[in-house]
Amino acid sequence: MTAIRHTVAFTLPFEAGSSGEQAFLAEARALTAIPEVQGFQVLRVLDEGAELPLALSMEFADRAAYEAYDDHPLHREFVARRWLPTVTAFQESDFAVEPA
Repeated sequence: MTAIRHTVAFTLPFEAGSSGEQAFLAEARALTAIPEVQGFQVLRVLDEGAELPLALSMEFADRAAYEAYDDHPLHREFVARRWLPTVTAFQESDFAVEPA
């Protein structure tokens, strides 16, 4: 059983720290209500002017847990209602988590 680290770096049309950005990130954090989501983090790039300044990162116990998250109604609704209409650019990456 291999754990999966799912990440997505992205750009929003809002200024850093703005109410628009904070509202979007609050809705993204609500994805932690999906039981399979572990270790959810919001990340911000330290380099000014980064093309993709924000990222979401979360871990799943295995492929089945990731697929359950991907198909979950809360995730599907967030993507359709909030992610697709708002995010201006993104790069999604999934990683196999190697044991320490």
